[in-house]
Parts: sequence; C-alpha cells; structure tokens
Amino acid sequence: MRALRFAAAAFALVILLAASAFVPVAAAADPLLAYGARIAGDDARTRIVIDMDREPAFTVHYLDNPVRIVVDLPATAFGFPATDLKPTGLFKDIRFGAMDADSARIVLTAKKPVKLVVAKVQADESGKGQRLVLDAEMLPAEQFADLVKKQSWTGEDTAKDVGPVEPTQKADPNTFLVAVDAGHGGIDAGATGSDGVTQEKDITLAFAKLFADKLNAQPGIKAFLTRDKDQYLSLSERVTIARQNHASLFISLHADTLKQKDIRGATVYTISDKASDRLAGEVADRENNSDRIAGAEAQTQPAAVTDILMDLTRRETQAFSISLAQDVLSSFNGQISMINNPHRHAGFQVLQAPDVPSILLELGFLSNKEDEKLLLDADWRQKVADRLTEAVKQYRVAIVANGG
Repeated sequence: MRALRFAAAAFALVILLAASAFVPVAAAADPLLAYGARIAGDDARTRIVIDMDREPAFTVHYLDNPVRIVVDLPATAFGFPATDLKPTGLFKDIRFGAMDADSARIVLTAKKPVKLVVAKVQADESGKGQRLVLDAEMLPAEQFADLVKKQSWTGEDTAKDVGPVEPTQKADPNTFLVAVDAGHGGIDAGATGSDGVTQEKDITLAFAKLFADKLNAQPGIKAFLTRDKDQYLSLSERVTIARQNHASLFISLHADTLKQKDIRGATVYTISDKASDRLAGEVADRENNSDRIAGAEAQTQPAAVTDILMDLTRRETQAFSISLAQDVLSSFNGQISMINNPHRHAGFQVLQAPDVPSILLELGFLSNKEDEKLLLDADWRQKVADRLTEAVKQYRVAIVANGG
C-alpha cells in the first residue's frame, strides 16, 4: 500500500514537471507593466511619457520610408488604452505590443524626419515607479538619412541615436548668430494690400533677404533665414529652427493689416502673458492664428516647464528681448515712422523660445495706403534694413561688453 502511494506521488510529480515545461516563458517571467501614457506637442516638438512599474532597459533605432522611431523593450504588458497615445504632433501613427515572449516594441511613425533628443528613464514623483520619457524634434532630412545609414542595430550604438539636433548653421562660437524670420509663407499669405495683389508673405521675404545680407556684411555677425522661399512654416517650426541653431537673436518680420486704416508706422513687439493694449492683443491673436489658416491641426502643447532654472532663463531672455526692442526704437527714432507707443507686448507664439531673445517687428501696415507704398519702395526698405542692422550691432556691443 505504501509503495502504491509512493508510485502515485512520483507519477504526479512527473506530470507536474512535464506540464511546467509547456508554460510560456512570458507567463513564467514577470513582465514590465506600462500602466499609463500621455502625449503632447506640435509639428516641431512632441513628448511621449509612459508610466512603468519599474525601470526598463530599452534601445532606440530609426527607419525610413516611412520615417519611424523604433523603441525596443523587454517583455512588457501594456495596461493602458491605445487612445492614451493617440497620434498627435510629429506623429501620425503609434503602435505598441509584444514582439515575442521576451520583448516588446513601440513604433512611432512620423510626419517628417524626426529624432529623439531625449530618451531617458526617471523616477515618478509619486514614488509609484518609473517614467520612460521620449522627446522628439523635427530633423533636417539629410541628418535623418545619415542617422539611418550609420546605425548598426546593436544595443551599443543606441546612445548615438539620441541627443541634440546638429545645427545646420556652421558658425564660429564667437560669431553672433541672428535668425531672420520672414513671417507667413506658402499657403499662409498673411495680410493683403489695398490693391488686392500685394501679399505680406512676399513683403517679409524680400525684406528678410535684404536684412540678412546686410547683417552678413558685418564682422562678427552671421544671419540665416528661417525660410528662403515661398514656404509654409508653422510658428513652432520657426522657433525650433532658431533654437536648434543656437541663435543669439530671433527677429520675426511682418506687415499686418488693421481695421483702423489711419494707423501707420513700425511697431516692435516682445512677449508677455498679458497684452499691453487691445491693438497688441488683436495683432497677436491674428498672428497666432496663422497655423489654423494654413490648415494645421490645433496641437496640445507640452505641460509648462516648472524647473526653476528654466524659469530664470525665460526671465533673463525676456529682459534681453526688451533691450533689443529698445535698441530698435532708438535706431528708428527720427528716421523711420513709428506708431504711438511703438514698443508693445502680447502673447505671440513665435516669440516663445525660452533661451533666444526675440522680437516681432511690424514694418508697417498694408491696411494703410501710405505704409503700403513704402513697403513696396526699394529705397525705403534699404533704409529700414540699415537702421535695423545698426540696432543689432548696438545690442551686440552691449552684450559683449557685459561678458555675453
């Protein structure tokens, strides 16, 4: 009897061991849990955050045709709805799931060449787990092609695939670099003159080229255009181009229209949370509407930066922007017609670079026939470009004198 019981127990053990051999590895292992996700951004910069129960190991690679970012993970259970990563900003399709028993993958299909400038894991503030943070930025097409070509698809080369976008403007570190932004362009024509023909996008591009040429003739100064042809750029793309190239200044050029056709003259705007007056607020609303006019989707912006160092940077940048505006007004005084209270401020999206002093210059108003005539006058544009160049030179001298 005792022998029979022993034999039965031995047989049960054999059956148990045999059964265990067929249990899937993923079920036996303890996969990572991705329990939350969110995405925010626009067509120049987009952030994805995935909440995980513990720190994941991961690799990043890139594919072309179409442009994709591939993030490989260990076995991961995705416990959040796909709608939490609804494609937005730079991405038109996002997929995630298991590859096999030991691995999982996130595939981000982009609308244009793109790169992860940040891919890191950091502790959740609540202490619940870890966050996988992926910050993507638009990338020049030639840089993306080089990125795809050089990668070897091994874990060792992952670090090479993440980091800042390489500047397209190769300037000496001691050179004062100015981003000259011709407002509007492409499908976004901007304002139209009283003749029904003159378009703001053409006025700003012609002046931007002239102004950049004059800056490039100055020792120690180099200028580049955010657009050098009739091309649509979103407001965020303009800011990102300036930041990626480490511009010392950003000057956005415009020639708007107003309901009050008797108002004329140049205006210099700097950024502010609150508009200085109703006119400034109306102009900012109209300029900020450029993306919607061009058919771009309204994008959810990333959460506000709460880092105290970034906040201090923003404040310092705003002070420099105001200083530049004052230099422009000083150079224009008695030479170029300006409206009453020519330095105004409002919440212009194109002036939001936290680390690049920026102004928006309304050269004049196409709604005023006298201003329109000047805006089309080659001699007048030469004069304004000369005065604006002097203002930049004056600003640079002050910055250099203060050790900047």
